[in-house]
Amino acid sequence: MAGDFILLQSTTSTQNSGLYEHLLPAFEEKTGIQVRVVAVGTGQAIKNAGNCDGDLLLVHARAAEEAFVAEGGGKERRDVMYNDFVLVGPSADPAGIGGGADAGTALEKIAASRSAFVSRGDDSGTHKKELSLWSGIGIDPVQYSGGWYRETGSGMGATLNAAVGMDAYVLTDRATWISFGNRAGHEILFEGDPSLFNQYGVVTIDPDHCPNVRQAEAKRFVDWLLGPEGQAAIAGFRLGGQQLFYPNAGDGDS
Repeated sequence: MAGDFILLQSTTSTQNSGLYEHLLPAFEEKTGIQVRVVAVGTGQAIKNAGNCDGDLLLVHARAAEEAFVAEGGGKERRDVMYNDFVLVGPSADPAGIGGGADAGTALEKIAASRSAFVSRGDDSGTHKKELSLWSGIGIDPVQYSGGWYRETGSGMGATLNAAVGMDAYVLTDRATWISFGNRAGHEILFEGDPSLFNQYGVVTIDPDHCPNVRQAEAKRFVDWLLGPEGQAAIAGFRLGGQQLFYPNAGDGDS
């Protein structure tokens, strides 16, 4: 087994949270297979996999994952775990989104008040979720780009740093927020809306599309990740006593 490895195309949120540092040593010790992670936005991860630059995908944009499978790039998609997105902003909450009824209303208040909002703008899973929330209330924030709406084109950590620096609102996955150190006066101002649910999926690459994919090694990682050991390891990953991801393999696979 020495020298065996797979290339995992994945998200900045799973990487930044420290999840892989927690998970991968146990798998590597058990199997001798090294997992090399490329952490980018979900959209870029899917593109990379489609270009056969990877043996496996672990991302969080279900519609895009299912489209990748339907178009022949992926062989199978499975649920792995979930958490949620939260709206973070300055504690003064200039738009008054705290305690609101739903995420759409919170965004409407931000837009109406022209309060600064920082977007990843990078076709990541978080960016896709953010745009779907704006679309749900009939607002195209990109028309305000460079004004109250700012796009970083960067990962979650860099975008959070920008939001703190600009005293702005931002949508983030909870895991990255929990692990984020530069909070200054920022805090979670809105959470708990079902629309902020954040599902992660693992997608195997179709060998008909990518003949060089390390199919056997990738399958071993998927089987471990979705099995009792991997799911228990996900559930056991905590920072400051807080659980960051909740395993749900098999709860709603496509």
